[in-house]
Amino acid sequence: MFGTVKKILGIEGVKLELVIADEVSKDAGIITGFIKLTALSDANLIENITLKMVEKYSRGRGDSQLINEYPMGELTMNNKINIGKNDVLEIPFELEFVYVQSEMDKLESNNIFARGLVKFAKKLRNVKSEYTLRADAKIKGTTLSPFDIKPLKLV
Repeated sequence: MFGTVKKILGIEGVKLELVIADEVSKDAGIITGFIKLTALSDANLIENITLKMVEKYSRGRGDSQLINEYPMGELTMNNKINIGKNDVLEIPFELEFVYVQSEMDKLESNNIFARGLVKFAKKLRNVKSEYTLRADAKIKGTTLSPFDIKPLKLV
């Protein structure tokens, strides 16, 4: 009985880990790495794996803070993979993404005289962008899929 409940909830099923570089070039537009899958139980069928890169853009302070999330790239691997107990599988990937600059960022990078003013305005409005990469694996027979989220630094 406990085995069936564990299987449905994904406990002791498949563990997913993203292995990527800490810094990614925004000009290249590609993230490379691999997904490390470790099986903790027998007979696991991985139906698909989805990778998604997201920019979390926040501005403002306190109650007036606004947060938006913008998708930058997505990749779905529909390979069906069987993985047994104590097996470790590494799947390489290349995710293409699109880096879009705001008007303020364009002004900051193109105009040397406005650079200081733009940085001051961003600091005053508490403007921040955080980038993350999320991987989800859909396992047959489980309701809670394994996932991993890694922060990225774009340089």
